Amino acid sequence: MRTVWRGTVAIGLVSIAVRVAAATEDHDFRFRHVHRADGGQIRYRRECEACLAEIDFADVARGYELDDGRLVLLEKADFDGLPGAVERSMHVLKFVPVNEVHPIFFHRAYYLEPEDNAVQPYALLRLALERTQRIGIVKVAMRRREILAAIHTRGDMLMLHTMRWPDEVRTPDFPFLARDVTVRPQELAAATSLVVSMADNFRPAEFHDEYREALAELIDARAQDAQAPPIPPQRDGDTTMDLLEALRLSVERLSVERAQFDD
Repeated sequence: MRTVWRGTVAIGLVSIAVRVAAATEDHDFRFRHVHRADGGQIRYRRECEACLAEIDFADVARGYELDDGRLVLLEKADFDGLPGAVERSMHVLKFVPVNEVHPIFFHRAYYLEPEDNAVQPYALLRLALERTQRIGIVKVAMRRREILAAIHTRGDMLMLHTMRWPDEVRTPDFPFLARDVTVRPQELAAATSLVVSMADNFRPAEFHDEYREALAELIDARAQDAQAPPIPPQRDGDTTMDLLEALRLSVERLSVERAQFDD
């Protein structure tokens, strides 16, 4: 697994060296936008709406729009000077009961892998969290931002679950919440009985994405009629990029032709 962060878990005077790797992956199909008539890929230009010029990425800055419409421009150096940008420790702030942290706060899941010299304290922390039924609330700098996260257990692993800050969780504001709702005892008993009758253990292997499976079958069925992407005509200017694009598309076309020949 690819390491996305490397540092230490700091608990008071104790430090546990760990590597962080993503615990989940996206299996969605990625599609290109193409011209139906000839299969050419649709390109999106990085264009300035003020001068209508196509802008090189080196000339792009970040702008934050104020309530009155004015823009605050920030450069890379401005972000580099912010605190916590290069911190390599995740500091445990406290240990809280597992059931006190609602899933709405959780964002992304990561595995924590101990360095070779940190396996014993890693195992001790995992066992202690299991015995006390608590999770560690930490602060960590990832991707140049300070992030709130939780350390908890899953089998023999410690996991890091990034969290949303409290002000990022919206307060529900729906009209029905102001209505008085009366639930009769017999209705509650019937609803409870239904829940109990459907009670079971959570076995992840039982669930699968039927839409994705059907889409995969559709793509496989259409694969035999797939066409090589067209090589675009050379345009004036930027001949280097045109050449690179033509070479890339030539390789793709050759790969498709070879695959068809092999079949």
